[in-house]
This record gives sequence, structure tokens and C-alpha cells, in this order.
Amino acid sequence: MELLPECGVYVDMMGHHFHLRRSATRRPGELTRSEGDPPGFVHVIDDTTIAIPERPGNKRVDGYLNVLQNPHVGTLFLIPGRGDTLRVNGTARIVSDADYFDALAVKGKRPLLALEVAVEEVFFHCAKAFLRSDAWDPSTWNPSALPSVAQLLKAIRYDWSQAQLDEYHSEENTRSRLY
Repeated sequence: MELLPECGVYVDMMGHHFHLRRSATRRPGELTRSEGDPPGFVHVIDDTTIAIPERPGNKRVDGYLNVLQNPHVGTLFLIPGRGDTLRVNGTARIVSDADYFDALAVKGKRPLLALEVAVEEVFFHCAKAFLRSDAWDPSTWNPSALPSVAQLLKAIRYDWSQAQLDEYHSEENTRSRLY
């Protein structure tokens, strides 16, 4: 299947997506990753291939191990404020360098790896889930009602003080480690 030009425009405008990397055993807990960068960070190589850059993260390689064991991936692209989402399924391979890596650079830093996806299936999901949940309506948001990530991690990182966890997981510190 090919990625129509209209779908390429959608991918170029999107700054966030989720993708599933299956394990070889298809066990529960298959890795789903949320990734984001400036709009256009997913590179449309041609009408049958996209590339997703790898950015610094939690330094876990589970997703890449899953791709090596089972290369079938599903990607869900979303644009905040829009209810529809674009789904791209395909077969992935891990690439350590290609002529398009310069185009994937952010703040002068090229990715170390990219996930290249051969497109096999493309379709849009309707907006019903976003409409039912009011996901884009800020009046329904109440993030302060939840404990922070640092507060949640205190239960498993008992060797760190709450102040250390708060500092490490602060927005400012996280932003300093984006690239």
C-alpha cells in the first residue's frame, strides 16, 4: 500500500505519535511508545516508507529488541485539537545511518538510529473516541488531581529522597535532556 500525498501532509504536520513494537511472543505488555518532536519529525522517505528518529530517552532497548524479533509495527499519528488519527502499519528495520539523517537533526543533533517502516496499511480512525472523552477540551483537564511521576516513583525508588525525585523529574530537568 502506498502513503498518499494527503497522508504525507498529515505526517508532516504532526508532532506526536504512538507506535507499537510487538514482541516475538506477542506477550501482554508489548511495548507501546509515545514519541514527539517538532512537527515533521517523522520523515516521509517516499510513498511506501517512513523513518522515525530515535531520540535520547530512558536508555532501554526493549522496542528495538522487539523489532529484531518481530518487525511488524503499528503507528498512530495524532494532531492535538483534531479528532481523527492516522494509522500506519508496516514492517520495520533499524537503520544506523542514511542520506536523510541530516533532515532528522534537531538542535544540531542527528539521531543515532531510525526506525524505517515499509508501509503496508494506511487508514484514518474517526474522531468518536476524542469526541466522547473531550480529550481536547481544556476545561475537562485536571492534571494536578494526580500524583506526580516523582511521587509515584517514590514507592519503587526508596533509595532516592522525594526532593531528588522531584528535581530529576521536573519539567526543566527533563527539557535539558531532550536531545
